[in-house]
Amino acid sequence: MAKRQASFACQNCGAVYNRWKGKCEACGGWNTIVEETASSNPMVGPVATRPSRAKGRIFPLEGLSGEAKEAPRTPSGIAELDRVTGGGFVHGSIILLGGDPGIGKSTLLMQASAALAKRGERVAYISGEEAVAQVRLRAERLGLGQAQVELASETNVEDIVATLSQGRPPALAIIDSIQTMWTETVESAPGTVTQVRGSAQALIRFAKTTGTAVILVGHVTKDGQIAGPRVVEHMVDAVVSFEGDTGHHFRILRAVKNRFGPTDEIGVFEMSDQGLREVPNPSELFLAGRDLATPGTAVFAGMEGTRPLLVEIQALVAPSSLGTPRRAVVGWDPARLSMVLAVLEAHGGLRLGMHDVYLNVAGGLRITEPAADLAAAAALVSSLSGSPLPPDTVYFGELGLSGAIRPVAQAEARLKEAAKLGFANAVSPAARADKKKERLPLAPSSIGHITDLVAGIAVRRKAS
Repeated sequence: MAKRQASFACQNCGAVYNRWKGKCEACGGWNTIVEETASSNPMVGPVATRPSRAKGRIFPLEGLSGEAKEAPRTPSGIAELDRVTGGGFVHGSIILLGGDPGIGKSTLLMQASAALAKRGERVAYISGEEAVAQVRLRAERLGLGQAQVELASETNVEDIVATLSQGRPPALAIIDSIQTMWTETVESAPGTVTQVRGSAQALIRFAKTTGTAVILVGHVTKDGQIAGPRVVEHMVDAVVSFEGDTGHHFRILRAVKNRFGPTDEIGVFEMSDQGLREVPNPSELFLAGRDLATPGTAVFAGMEGTRPLLVEIQALVAPSSLGTPRRAVVGWDPARLSMVLAVLEAHGGLRLGMHDVYLNVAGGLRITEPAADLAAAAALVSSLSGSPLPPDTVYFGELGLSGAIRPVAQAEARLKEAAKLGFANAVSPAARADKKKERLPLAPSSIGHITDLVAGIAVRRKAS
């Protein structure tokens, strides 16, 4: 009998120790190290199936020049999902889908499975968390009960691979979720680092040998990161995050990693009683119900990949009785807000040190690009002065530490989206010399410094 050796692995980062510790030295997590028992036999698992050889095999090396072929894809039938994946599911690829509980991951995958099955493709949905009857009830609520999707409730990876290998290889296999899977080659509980890694390796080998696209559903931690070892994210071909707030009815599908497509595209869905509905024009959704006469609101013309988005940024600046005023932000980087406030005080002549500041991106969308600096500054100045901004004006531009407004990329696409939705003006950085003004869909008001923005809002307040 093989001798058993005990090891201790961190459930957050996968670091392995020879004894238990209260704090992981790799990721700094507390009480995340769990004892795992593994066999000391080096020929256990996939290594045991490899043929022994005395020396390595010589393989040919090729140069960069040559014919480059596009990877074969299978369109999912959902345009927003195909936009994020780069045109469809690549044959033999592995996609890791993460999201908060109840956000709609299973609903999205069920709709994609039904769309593929209606085109005659073989699709398998393997659930490790729900029974087959529960999956059928969800399909009936979505009106997809007649779709020819193969269902099963199983957690053993070897049994899943053996079953899917029978007959024609599936075009798509969904594993919900990877944290519930276990493999016989690893002697530890399901959900541990070694089990998740071993199960993912077995499913990746199946996908690469059969050409089946596999989607692994992953749980997320309270920080929004996909639970389990980070090495799984490096093993898969794409990592997709399904984001959204349960208090809002729209969802954002965002690619964090994609070996076969872009990583800056997003897909927008709206949750309804009939499941997820695609949103072809997200700007109208984010600007719905906008209050035009309220100070502290500015419309930001942003970009998500190649798609322009208009979103409302709301700010509230109120006097504070606390020694340390509050700084709260939702949907934006808090460090970016602190920088904008510092620039407004140093170069804009505003006094915000004794005010509470609240900033919110309406609708729950999270903005990461620095082009939102100008819109956030305009909303803050408007709230402090009590002067509403023009309702037909959009803002975009990067704010420098010197107070200068720096140009941003894809300004023409932002202006086109604003003109399409009925906006007449735009406050943006000065156009570059190589840009022709007659090509722009609307004439922007170019500003070069933060003082120009503050002075413009002050003049508007006096005029009103």
